[in-house]
Amino acid sequence: MLPVKSNLLPTVARFFDDDWNPLIDWSNRNSSINSTTVPAVNMKETANEFIVEMAVPGMKKEDFKIELNNGLLSIFSEIKQDDETDNDNNYYRREFSYQSFKRTFNLNDQLVDDTQIQATYQNGILQLNLPKREEAKEKPPRNIEIS
Repeated sequence: MLPVKSNLLPTVARFFDDDWNPLIDWSNRNSSINSTTVPAVNMKETANEFIVEMAVPGMKKEDFKIELNNGLLSIFSEIKQDDETDNDNNYYRREFSYQSFKRTFNLNDQLVDDTQIQATYQNGILQLNLPKREEAKEKPPRNIEIS
């Protein structure tokens, strides 16, 4: 029996990315310069804010640069490490390590108050708190009287 190719999964994935995610435009390319894994991102929504969590264990808060430019939120990291054992200036062993990544998100300026964005780094998780604009916050239900 020949395997059957199905294009349904990518179509469904694009549908959810494009139509069900009002906060971030996921069509941006997120990249890692040296083809390593780009950190995974979780997103959640509360009544007052959106929360973005990025898994980046083993780093320090100084390793990150977060920039907001015209509704484009970018998270950068670049780490260079030189581990060496030197024997009379001749290398006995030297290993270079270089890590970098960039994640970029288009924020919906109708939903997010970009003047109040905050970031924290704790236990390997970089967390960004994106407060909602007042007009985007969920309103409690109210009764409307009939006249």
